[in-house]
Amino acid sequence: MAKAITKAAALAGMALAALPATAQATAPIIMSETEGVAPALPAILSPRERAELENRILADRLDRIIPEIMRAEGIDLWLLVAREYFEEPVVATMLDAENMHARRRTILIFHDPGEGKPVERLTVSRYGLGGLFAPSWNPESQPDQWQAVGDIIAARDPARIAINSSDLSQFADGMTLSQYERFMSALPPALHPRVVSGEGLAIRWLESRTPEEMTLYPTIVRIAHAVIGEAFSRKVITPGVTTAEQVQWWYRDRLMQLGLDPWFHPSVAIQRQGADGMMDGDTVIQPGDLLWTDFGITYLRLNTDTQHVAYVLKPGETEAPAGLRAGLANSNKVQDILTSHFAVGRSGNEVLAMARAEAIAAGLDPSIYTHPIGHHGHGAGPAIGFWDNQNGDPRGDGTIRANTAWSIELTSYAAVPEWGGQRVDFRTEEDAFFDGARVRFIDGRQTEITLIPSTP
Repeated sequence: MAKAITKAAALAGMALAALPATAQATAPIIMSETEGVAPALPAILSPRERAELENRILADRLDRIIPEIMRAEGIDLWLLVAREYFEEPVVATMLDAENMHARRRTILIFHDPGEGKPVERLTVSRYGLGGLFAPSWNPESQPDQWQAVGDIIAARDPARIAINSSDLSQFADGMTLSQYERFMSALPPALHPRVVSGEGLAIRWLESRTPEEMTLYPTIVRIAHAVIGEAFSRKVITPGVTTAEQVQWWYRDRLMQLGLDPWFHPSVAIQRQGADGMMDGDTVIQPGDLLWTDFGITYLRLNTDTQHVAYVLKPGETEAPAGLRAGLANSNKVQDILTSHFAVGRSGNEVLAMARAEAIAAGLDPSIYTHPIGHHGHGAGPAIGFWDNQNGDPRGDGTIRANTAWSIELTSYAAVPEWGGQRVDFRTEEDAFFDGARVRFIDGRQTEITLIPSTP
């Protein structure tokens, strides 16, 4: 264990040394099980600093992940195709920071020659990609781009050729029908039987988190936590005046000020004693309300996804009612139960069934809908339940792997005595990292309801 910790620390130090000066001055925030109350907002990098860092991380990912997953999946050659403004999910994550879109038709080829030799990274397109792929097409000598692809593949004679085609996963279904037809017409017929789905490659590329990324991820999640802390405060909310919708649009304005992007429109809703369900839109926030938010950002090509709750104190109150505090504690218990069942090789459906059975046996009323996170908010990899399906699902058949990030998203329901036994929904969501042995929250988790004073 000590040796593993030493290695992790060394890798973190290497990643920190590669950071721009501004980032080094404010980083790293270390993964922690404890979430700060109204944490300070970390410094946001300039566009140039972000680009430098994103390019370093991408180069490391290509060097580190591609050979590993191609050999694990038994693939000799992986073909990826994208068109300008129609980038498929995998190619979009392989473009350097200065190439924001594929140019015309961008074709990428990874070829593993075997015998321990480096994996070739080729681009069959008119434009280079930040020096990360070797340009491999001369239109003057071969005007037909697809024939150039066919010639490159034929010369390498791979035993298995992967293309991104999948009925199950949107992340591995990037090969369109027109491009498939053109590709197959250019590929020698003798190689056609060797074409297979690259689903495993696409998912593993997207779900794998590197040490360098995990050095940065706590800061990214801290930014999200800090913005939520601002939203759930008197800086933004005036009880009796502010509506749920106004808080939603405050988030959007704040992110624009910070030069950050949301990956979905923020949610804000209200549960109130005597009212059914969640209220949102133009509902005015009042003392005694339990507020809920769902908020996520994209920064340095990684995403966050967080759900927190807050209570608006009534005049004279100094804490939330005990029943509400107990309800959040119940959701924390479900989190603990769920994460205890993570294991390499176990499917998402297996984890869901085991966690639900244990939580229900403990007297809890859970609903679990946890998902991978990383390059996409709802990321590649096996789902662990859906809010509208607490049974097994084909999307949960995939196996859990080490070095993956997760949004531990779930809720539990509880009757609140102070609200006349009203059934309340205690939604929670926190980002976490599974190293293969245990799940750790990236920047802690909410264990105390945020309090918003009813008066300034």
